[in-house]
Amino acid sequence: MLKLSMNTESLPSLNDKTLGWLTFLHRKVSINDDWSEDGEPLDWWDKTSNPPVLNFARFDLSESSYALGLMADVTPAWREVYAFILKGLSERHLTFWAAYDWLTQIGPDPNRGKYPQEWIDLWIPDHLVGKYDTPGWVANGIEPWGLQKDPIGADGNLFFKGWLNLIQSLHVYTTGEDTWGSSFQVAGVDRSKFDWTQHRLVEHLSSQWTKNRMGPHCENTKIWPYCLSAAGLGLQLYDAIFQKNTHSVYPEWVEHTKDKYYGFDSSGALEWTPIYYDPLIDHIHAAGPSNGLTIAFYMMPQDPVFAEFLYRSAVKKLGWDNINKEIKMKPEPRFMALGLACAKEFGDTTVEMRLRAFAEAHFEPRWFGENNINFGYWFNLNEKWPRGQWAALAMMAEVGKSGAWSNLFRNPNLEKFNAPSLEGVDFPNILVEQAFNDPNSQTLHIKLKVANKSKENSPSKIFIKKIPDLSAVKVKRDGYLYDMWKATGKSSIEIDISYSDMKLEIYTGWSGAKKRGEFNKVIKKDNLTSIGAGIMQRPQSLKIINTSSCPCCSSIGN
Repeated sequence: MLKLSMNTESLPSLNDKTLGWLTFLHRKVSINDDWSEDGEPLDWWDKTSNPPVLNFARFDLSESSYALGLMADVTPAWREVYAFILKGLSERHLTFWAAYDWLTQIGPDPNRGKYPQEWIDLWIPDHLVGKYDTPGWVANGIEPWGLQKDPIGADGNLFFKGWLNLIQSLHVYTTGEDTWGSSFQVAGVDRSKFDWTQHRLVEHLSSQWTKNRMGPHCENTKIWPYCLSAAGLGLQLYDAIFQKNTHSVYPEWVEHTKDKYYGFDSSGALEWTPIYYDPLIDHIHAAGPSNGLTIAFYMMPQDPVFAEFLYRSAVKKLGWDNINKEIKMKPEPRFMALGLACAKEFGDTTVEMRLRAFAEAHFEPRWFGENNINFGYWFNLNEKWPRGQWAALAMMAEVGKSGAWSNLFRNPNLEKFNAPSLEGVDFPNILVEQAFNDPNSQTLHIKLKVANKSKENSPSKIFIKKIPDLSAVKVKRDGYLYDMWKATGKSSIEIDISYSDMKLEIYTGWSGAKKRGEFNKVIKKDNLTSIGAGIMQRPQSLKIINTSSCPCCSSIGN
């Protein structure tokens, strides 16, 4: 039998850690748990991290979605499991427990006079101690807005609707179907339900943003550039998919608020960055340059120049680029995971290698589950499950190459919807490391790995859909011509396989779409050192905190 060899090592593929994390996410959404008022999410959903601001289960939903978008770009010819997981994340984001804070935190926080000192130091304006709600308390019902039962339709709650649209957009990006264009219901106050579509949500969000040039608020009275930048990503991907122009509010907002939300010295160097802005009292609650990493991660695809300026300023402040300075473990790793993702994205090899080595040594990477099929980061917490939010962010550095995060939003792969695709894989018993259409060779490259050793060598099947010319199809398995396949329709075939590791090369005749989906965006080419130039308009009240114990800033100093 003639063996026809081809080097496929240069083609994109998923590594073992990514596949292990994927099997765990699949497990999390496959088991039905009750997120309604009458139930509670299972304890592997992270509603613990970073109190009082992020200790809600919905942040596990959003953080878990990002790496799935990157995976879809690594294996664009196989997306069925990503779509399944993202659908499960999206559906959970419509529930009582996803909107828990908005639905239960009514009026001023009754415990505002009892906050621990570390909360007061980090979150509360000095002149309002005991009279001001901490971030994390949404205060639904306070004036001038009053009680608003709909978590999407509300004037506030930006983070809820912004991240929901991002997850839904990522889901559509894996399916090519307008799933959320049909009406869905979101849980409201007192068991009320509200009908929405994704298109109405986006129209509402962009309209709110247009009317509020400083940005819509999350908790009532508080505007977070961190959350707004995440919401902007959702609009950016939505526009790319549906050929809309809702994302224009984001660059306009950045330019309008840059001199208000950020502090620069006379040379243009970054002095402070915003945590939140309260327009009712014209107060910026700010931290040092390192806090800018939390914004830079989400800003990268939208404003790469200013995002890199924020990133470089943070790295310099932290000394991560100084090979003679030791990187030390902090009380929680969210910030360091974001830094690693940013370093990889910007191609900052020195910082990436240092943080990657640190993560490997201190994030406690561990395989778990039956046959050790699942992977996650455990962070030496001695908990039953890997901490969902932190582990999801740490996984961002494991998927794709430098620039992959920005490319997902700036140049999304829309032609994949018309290309040959792999379906029907018995996941997670069989894992897909590679599924990539090479338009030059007109060949679909697939690499499978058996995960369930108890089924090893027993028969299974897979399906290849959207083949342009069945008469031209040739199949190779591990380099040899392979004839255990048959046509199942005008553009699809069924291939007999076994539960074993294998490489398949399927000549399909597909040479690429005639027209690629394009997303055009004007990028400002400002010099990084001149971003801070100009007159600064400072708020009436500005508090720059020392972030030496800030949970958002990972206790790394300012």
